Amino acid sequence: MKTELEIARECQLQSIERIAEKIDIPTEELENYGKYIAKVPLKLIDEKRVKKSNLILVTAISPTKAGIGKTTVSIGLSMAMNRLGHKSVLALREPSLGPCFGMKGGATGGGYAQVLPMDRINLHFTGDFHAITSAHNMIAALLDNYLYQHHEEGFALKDVLWRRVLDVNDRNLRCITTGLGAKTNGLLSESGFDITPASEIMAILCLATDEEDLRRRIDNVLLGITLDDKPFCVKDLGIGGAMTVLLRDALNPNLVQTIEGTAAFIHGGPFANIAHGCNSILATKMAMSFGDYVVTEAGFGADLGAEKFLNIKCRKAGIQPRLTVLVATIMGLKMHGGMQVGDPENGCCEHIRKGLENLDRHIANMQHMGQRVIVTLNRFGNDTEEEIAVVSEHCEKLGIGFAVNEAYMKGSEGCMDLAQLAIDEITAHPSEDIAYCYTDEANVKDKITAVAKQIYGAKQVVFKKQALEMLERIAKWNLERYPVCIAKTQYSLSDDAKRHGVPKDFTFTIRDLVINMGAEMIVAIAGDIMRMPGLPRHPQAERIDIQDGLLVGLE
Repeated sequence: MKTELEIARECQLQSIERIAEKIDIPTEELENYGKYIAKVPLKLIDEKRVKKSNLILVTAISPTKAGIGKTTVSIGLSMAMNRLGHKSVLALREPSLGPCFGMKGGATGGGYAQVLPMDRINLHFTGDFHAITSAHNMIAALLDNYLYQHHEEGFALKDVLWRRVLDVNDRNLRCITTGLGAKTNGLLSESGFDITPASEIMAILCLATDEEDLRRRIDNVLLGITLDDKPFCVKDLGIGGAMTVLLRDALNPNLVQTIEGTAAFIHGGPFANIAHGCNSILATKMAMSFGDYVVTEAGFGADLGAEKFLNIKCRKAGIQPRLTVLVATIMGLKMHGGMQVGDPENGCCEHIRKGLENLDRHIANMQHMGQRVIVTLNRFGNDTEEEIAVVSEHCEKLGIGFAVNEAYMKGSEGCMDLAQLAIDEITAHPSEDIAYCYTDEANVKDKITAVAKQIYGAKQVVFKKQALEMLERIAKWNLERYPVCIAKTQYSLSDDAKRHGVPKDFTFTIRDLVINMGAEMIVAIAGDIMRMPGLPRHPQAERIDIQDGLLVGLE
């Protein structure tokens, strides 16, 4: 099998103007970034078309460390729908440099189901991540300067909540001390770095509805708490306009293409384990303005990505999927069934049968939220017909549509059954209205408890002292209306990464809450999840290089 890069290089890319013409985007409106990438202005979003478009959400069972392949499936599904004669468009997230150079490598699909040009998308792309990083850290610098300049006047914050961000996995930056040395170096203080996908500016970019809304949200970003326990925000610094200038170009969605010439909007990149895990509302609505069928995905398993997609993104955007596709792999099911790395393969079907409990939980969760669900098995080369039959027969007993997906090996041809199944389900049995896990009026504690019990299956939810103090502040500041975004491990339905399958009778622990007044959500930090990942012993960066003028290792 050829590598992703080899397959990508063999593809004859079409001009971005040709891709735009295919879905009726006026080429004179494009802002080109070379021959194969362009930004598309927000004025082309058509709300009437958005309402008519069929949105398909691709999510998954709780993943292995290698992932489940949602992006590859999403790309293959959209390409197959076009192959069937339908007008389908993709809406995906941008990759982060942290995982690309850390554990995962590239994040543009795989095999014969990729978005291109994969090297540019995986690296600096159109500079959106850099704009977000710059705006976030510019706020940090201006806040530090404000505190320094007004310190002798008696102004101070009893809590500075605004940390810094960097799109690199770097554990040494999780906790730092700034202002060391001479007094002119600033005030001595503790700080730290999160990864850029965890930045509230990233969330704001992905939830903003236009430039005016972007400015409003930036002004409302909470930076710290005053001595009299009041919020201190960006608008108090008077720099909201400057930050909007930094982000103005980044707000427009990016248009690229798949390996088979399907149009794809790739914009925004929050992680689902530490943020809300969805591409931008603007990119999704842009795709829905020009596609009869729009395929999008939400990060990690349905407990993290799909829950937030429905409870946060759809609630904010006024959109909803007509169908939810749940992706599983044989290896993932075996893991949830108790198979350990290095275990003998004999009796593997029993591990699969046991692992189906995880699949069933995700199906039930999505159905409880009003979603029509079908299952696709992302097939790998060593999967046997016997193993696949176990999953197929199980779905048949449940009355759930099932199709094998081979987009990685065969592109759209390997996803035709799934595409036809999806179209048939949308035509005959589209999803009902979203049944949210909680109402806007519920308090934040009850919202978190609802998600933990309904989606994760927790027996009880415990709030640590710091979280309880933040709950009091949230109530005092009248922020209870915000939805909740739970940051937790992606590898388990619980907050313990080692508890696979469907954990029972567990306690879900919230150790802190982060108030995102700009993104208008409350981030609940569960278990030992961290917002700045570390690097493995042998990061992917060791394999990335340039050989004979060609990039290698970014896959």
